[in-house]
Amino acid sequence: MSELDDNALQELIAFACGLADAAGAAILPFFRAGIAVENKRTEAFDPVTEADRQAERVIRQQIEKTYPTHRIQGEEFGAGGGKSDLCWYIDPIDGTRAFVTGSPMWGVLIGLHDGRAPVLGIMDQPFTGERFIGSRFGAYLWHKGGTQQLQTRACADLAQAVVTTTHPDLLGTTAERDAYLAVADQCMLNRYGGDCYAYAMLAHGLTDLVIESGLNSYDIQALIPIVTAAGGIVTAWDGGPADQGGRIIAAGDSRVHAQACQMLCDRLARTEG
Repeated sequence: MSELDDNALQELIAFACGLADAAGAAILPFFRAGIAVENKRTEAFDPVTEADRQAERVIRQQIEKTYPTHRIQGEEFGAGGGKSDLCWYIDPIDGTRAFVTGSPMWGVLIGLHDGRAPVLGIMDQPFTGERFIGSRFGAYLWHKGGTQQLQTRACADLAQAVVTTTHPDLLGTTAERDAYLAVADQCMLNRYGGDCYAYAMLAHGLTDLVIESGLNSYDIQALIPIVTAAGGIVTAWDGGPADQGGRIIAAGDSRVHAQACQMLCDRLARTEG
């Protein structure tokens, strides 16, 4: 397993941007168009639309054509591709609940893992024209023909922090919801909504914490390089690796990350232990 050199990584970033372009073109005709919504689960509402499926098909087809040895892990069609250490993680519409209700708080997630860690991430919002890109070259927002480097903001204490989660009902257990609310109660501001967009705003330096649980690998892989390249940190609640999903916390400042992790773990220990 060898590290991608700069030229190879730049080539893959350009390719991933092309994937985002193609996905956006597949998705936008369906947005705010009153399309049919299916539920993927019986025990809860987990929506999927033809826009999700078409976007993932387009992405997978281009990867399979250009990099047939690369592996693929997507939300809608599972695992595929070749046997390379390089694996693409695809969530064609992260935030389908927002998508089907006409809110722009969704995005196309395209991440690349090199067998050790996520090395490239894109969060693309084709309706607003925003594209967030992260790699070892830095974190950037492309919008309206301009490029802005992203940087998380300093936040030394929970009392000054803005914390977000997509929705308390998506914190799957009572213990997880109680742990989140314990942190939120110590923060300056608590906001709901955002899905992947919340991580982009953290990288943008506009919020301080995102706390979620029950995430899949394709929900978080693309977001890790964006947040970390902007100066932030993404881990599991216990401080472990986040790239395979689960209980996830992202922070713009390591100091507030440490405080929130300690509080989350302490609360879970009391309620689950």
